[in-house]
Amino acid sequence: MTRLIIESPERMAKLGAVIARQLSAGDLLLLNGELGAGKTTLTRAIGETLGIRGTVTSPTFVLARTHPRLEDSESGTAPLVHVDAYRLGSATELDDLDIDFEASIVIVEWGAGLLDGVSESWLNIDIARPTGAGDPTTAPAPSAGDDFADEIVEPRTVTITGFGAKWTNLGWLDVLSN
Repeated sequence: MTRLIIESPERMAKLGAVIARQLSAGDLLLLNGELGAGKTTLTRAIGETLGIRGTVTSPTFVLARTHPRLEDSESGTAPLVHVDAYRLGSATELDDLDIDFEASIVIVEWGAGLLDGVSESWLNIDIARPTGAGDPTTAPAPSAGDDFADEIVEPRTVTITGFGAKWTNLGWLDVLSN
């Protein structure tokens, strides 16, 4: 388990880029955090680093959105599948989405408790944001178009836990300490 303090949307994007460089077909990420925590900001950065076509948007109303990779992507061809599992009640309902977990990189938001039988290996990312008001005179201005945008930018606490053989060593996250 690794715990990080992410001070800004730019640092969340840097975390996404670092994570993306570890991903390949068959990888599964579970993102947990309340509304506005930074899940979509993180996913967008992962998608950009993977070289997907277009922009990552929240799949709230479609449950799952597949983002194909650019044909000239140096990092592979596995598509990014972004799932919003908020309205799903079980692993069976997640399975009913008919996602090709083996050939895709899958990010599931709001999926706690839904991975039973789906995979034995995944990266669990918990993002906690402060509750209550911050000091607007000292906070940096938010960036438009991300889930930090409607609020004062405050640090997020990100806890990353690996499950399964691939994720036992999270030493690659050490690059974020700079």
